[in-house]
Amino acid sequence: MKALDRKLLRDLARLWSQALTIALVVASGIGGFLTTLSAVESLAAARERFYAEAHFAEVFASVRRAPLALVQGLRQIPGVADVQVSIEQGVRIETDDPADAVIGQLIGLDPAQPPRLNQVVLRSGRGLEGAGSAGNARGTGGTGGAGGTGEALEALVSEAFATARGLEPGSRLAALVNGKRRELLIVGIALSPEYVFAGLGGMPDQRGFGVFWVDREALAAAFDLRGAFNRVALRLAPGARAADVAQALGRALAPYGGREATGRDEQPSHKMLDNEIAEQQVMGTVLPAIFLGVAAFLLNVVISRVVSVQREQIAALKALGYADASIAGHYLKLVGAICLLGWMLGLVLGKWLGVLFVGLYAEFFRFPVFEHRLGGELVAISFAVTALTAVVGTLQAIGAAVRLAPAEAMRPPAPGRFRPTWPERLGLTRLPTALRMILREMERRPWRSALSVGGVAASVAIVVMGNFFRDAIEEVVDSTFNLSMRNDLVLWLAEPADAPRVVAEVSRLPGVIGVEASRQIAVRLSKGHRSERTSIQGGAAEPELRRIIDRDGRQVLPQPHGLVLTDRLAEKLQARVGDALEVELQDGSARTARVPLAATVREMMGLNAYLPRAALNRLRGEGDLADQFSLAIERGREAQVMVAVRALPRVAGVFSKATLWRNMQEISARNIRIMSTVLTLFAAVIAVGVVYNNARIALAERAWELASLRVLGFTRAEVATLLLGEMALVIALALPLGMAAGDALVHTVVQLLRNDQFDFPVVIRARTFAWAGLCVVAAGLGSAWVVRRRIDRLDMVAALKTRE
Repeated sequence: MKALDRKLLRDLARLWSQALTIALVVASGIGGFLTTLSAVESLAAARERFYAEAHFAEVFASVRRAPLALVQGLRQIPGVADVQVSIEQGVRIETDDPADAVIGQLIGLDPAQPPRLNQVVLRSGRGLEGAGSAGNARGTGGTGGAGGTGEALEALVSEAFATARGLEPGSRLAALVNGKRRELLIVGIALSPEYVFAGLGGMPDQRGFGVFWVDREALAAAFDLRGAFNRVALRLAPGARAADVAQALGRALAPYGGREATGRDEQPSHKMLDNEIAEQQVMGTVLPAIFLGVAAFLLNVVISRVVSVQREQIAALKALGYADASIAGHYLKLVGAICLLGWMLGLVLGKWLGVLFVGLYAEFFRFPVFEHRLGGELVAISFAVTALTAVVGTLQAIGAAVRLAPAEAMRPPAPGRFRPTWPERLGLTRLPTALRMILREMERRPWRSALSVGGVAASVAIVVMGNFFRDAIEEVVDSTFNLSMRNDLVLWLAEPADAPRVVAEVSRLPGVIGVEASRQIAVRLSKGHRSERTSIQGGAAEPELRRIIDRDGRQVLPQPHGLVLTDRLAEKLQARVGDALEVELQDGSARTARVPLAATVREMMGLNAYLPRAALNRLRGEGDLADQFSLAIERGREAQVMVAVRALPRVAGVFSKATLWRNMQEISARNIRIMSTVLTLFAAVIAVGVVYNNARIALAERAWELASLRVLGFTRAEVATLLLGEMALVIALALPLGMAAGDALVHTVVQLLRNDQFDFPVVIRARTFAWAGLCVVAAGLGSAWVVRRRIDRLDMVAALKTRE
């Protein structure tokens, strides 16, 4: 073994505690980088594999009723490689619990001719056997209601819903199919690329929303769609543009009440996947960059101290003929060993947390195969980033070692320049002696002091970031469920109906104390060459149960002579208040109108448009119709109302605010708790790394001074105050700066995460700042305890030895 290599091992043994804390900071950064991006890569890989194996379509469209004879014409559209039509209908699902609000999506399958596109993957049980084949079948157990009208329909059920409900092959549920109660016999559990993510309105709701595949002929007969279809999916030929094909498909379907065709990028499940991948890519780069920046600073401080202490050794090595490159390589090896340890720990941490994150993803996104994969390319990038951190962090210190002349290195370093501190220069001359000494030491090394404060502030900011999401979700829940949705239930109809008559009918239900009618129509809004798909929500002129609430908690009323748009939608259209927008109805009526933009509102979720119901019905050229009814219920009587609603055949679905809120809390609370815990632990590592390393370096640099004070009669506590007081002052300065940095970091990340689905409110509660402060102070106290023990064991004889 070479002499420099033996020296390297001795240096590592002497610096083991400092090396370990730096390695842990590097591991936190690399672990966060690998955790997030490997989970995203796993998600993207599972998606692409499922899409390819199940032949996921690329263009989609809905139509009221189109004949099967039209399919041949759709095949002739330029750019179309394959066409698949189907029948789909939303229905109300009934369980044994009358207060349970469940929506089901029925999709027709032909057992004799499996679909070529959007293929259904059977997970357990068996496939469908044809219409009426389950007429006298009987299942075992199950959570659904028993008894129905007519023969039981065999059904495959989506895996997420089956898991949440405890359904197995043989379970039974009841469904209100076109006003008639039918029994569904579950024969299998399945997955589909169209419903990787399943929920209502972009919110995961595995208990309240299920997909059921049933016999096509039975579904066609129930909805009078024999020889017809209402859903189209297309696969594109190589080189075809989805936008061009969608436009041509829309024109072909228009005579049959076709709604606008959309590409895969607008398909709800795919869009949620895309948003999640984009969000996690942001989180996987911003936060690890902070960790690695702190690691570079710590490496710089430690190596600079090592070079300073080893001046004589460097001079001796140069005098003995060691080249500058050999000396630089020696210190690079020292840094490389520390960073290599951090990188290896980061790999282990990234793999472990990556598996955990994939498990969380698996509850939202369902694939036949979804395994964590840590790709070689990602590992190589993490290694390159670690190496870059090592070089950048120590380049200046190693350069100083290389430039050191042997004759100069043999002399002790020039003493530091001391002068009155800035408080003393301002006239504050009665400061305690210990405080003056601490301030002078920090002012003598301003760069290191500033970086120390910055490193601790970074840990505060990361804790704030980790706990911000809890505050944001609470704000979203409060705004959505308490301020905006003041109703308890929402009923919606399969077709719009006379609003006053339905309101009167629903008002007579026991326990109902308020009813508010509304209507929703899909539209395309255009201004010049810019256009966006959304839906206009037509509510009451002065709504009380379903209100428009802005980010500041204020109510915004619909405008009688113009649209109210969310600010993000107005930005995408580049529309200002007063501009006329072209409104193209996408409900099959092919009606268009020009409506002015009356106001904008900053909401947290979605790209929304609002009109009073009367104005929306005028656009449609119809009377006072509505398809949604918001109900306020007497406390404790929701179950009674749900039972009564089952007797209303025209009600296609029921949405329960309480059920959705409970489902959201169960999922979001746990996931946010996990994220906050991980980020808090990472931040604690940063705080310990910065505070501990600075204290250890200060102890090594000032050992002679501290030993002299002990000889002069200072107690251990008084001597320790000089080091620990500096540590406390660094933390005290870092706390407010870290909280301000946390606020800025939250604003930056929220801006990067902003998308069409969500615009997180920047709300940081006092408890979050308090928790960040407590975590960093606790890390500082732990470091102080270790450093105090080293001060107590200080060898004064060795420390007081000076070079001749």
